[in-house]
Amino acid sequence: MNSRVNRRALLTAAPAAAVPIALATPAIAQANPEIRWRLTSSFPRNTDILWGTAEAVTRRVGELTDGKFRIQAFPGGEIAPALSALDAVQSGSVECAHTASYYYIGKDPTLAFFTAVPFGLNARQNTAWLRFGGGQELMNEMMREYNIIAFPCGDTGAQMGGWFRREIRTVDDVKGLKFRITGLAGQVFAKMGATPSVTPAADIYSSLERGTIDAAEFVGPHDDEKLGFARVAPNYYAPGFWEPGARLHFMANQRAYDALPAQYKAAIQVAAAEADAEMLAKYDIANPQALRRLVAAGAQLRFWSRPILEAAWRATNEVMDELASKNPQFKKVMESQRKYRDEVYTWHRVSENSFDNFAFTASQTVR
Repeated sequence: MNSRVNRRALLTAAPAAAVPIALATPAIAQANPEIRWRLTSSFPRNTDILWGTAEAVTRRVGELTDGKFRIQAFPGGEIAPALSALDAVQSGSVECAHTASYYYIGKDPTLAFFTAVPFGLNARQNTAWLRFGGGQELMNEMMREYNIIAFPCGDTGAQMGGWFRREIRTVDDVKGLKFRITGLAGQVFAKMGATPSVTPAADIYSSLERGTIDAAEFVGPHDDEKLGFARVAPNYYAPGFWEPGARLHFMANQRAYDALPAQYKAAIQVAAAEADAEMLAKYDIANPQALRRLVAAGAQLRFWSRPILEAAWRATNEVMDELASKNPQFKKVMESQRKYRDEVYTWHRVSENSFDNFAFTASQTVR
């Protein structure tokens, strides 16, 4: 009798026990609100890898949050000037941006380190310094002054040295050159006698065509081909020693980010990390093909002379030391990056460089 009662009690209780489970699922789903953000990029739509990274991040955030957290991306100039993306995020006129910190060295030259500095770190080395060498912590400490939190979000790899209307054979040829260039490299070229300027990507071609500038650097073959620079400045120089790797960041307004549910914060971090890894891989597929097409179409591939590189090295050290003597924050970040750079250069000379020196030549000469 007792066993029958117990069985009936269990059978009767089973549906009731299921009720809290059925109610819990929609309750969890309702816990995360629908949120809409806007992102301003520093890049035009026709730079499909740069602009495409912003699109990839916003799409991935939506996927990771079941469409409840949506970020709409806008190319540079649509809702904020291309080179004022940080300002827009700082003020809260937009919630986030995809941009390069070295565009804002007018605020503080220290910001250059988190994208690229002349003769600094390549993409792989920069990743290590940011993630495990204290670089990202230094950046976050600094970005708090601007009410911003930043996440690494793509690297172009080593860039090209730019497009020039005439050949640059000697250090004297640099003097008086009107050169579109970003970051601390502008100050380096100024010390070498050039006149640097910062021009948004969308305006570079017209500036070259009109003769407002004599030369321009942007990224590398894939983007440069799309922007048509070879038609107005056929001399294509390598390497872009001022950008051995150029790291971009997803920047979010700190107050807006702090107000997000934990799941949405994690979605941003995951999406940015995925994009951070994918950008360089995309460029390493696209750039070799684009370079072949550019040369076949008449671009003159040229390399900086050793005297020019040596002059640039000396000018770089002068610029960096001058800035460090006046800016304690610059000195702090410079010392962190230089310490890591010297260590990793020693290691890569043993491993990476010794392999590259043989294999790159052997692929063309050894049969």
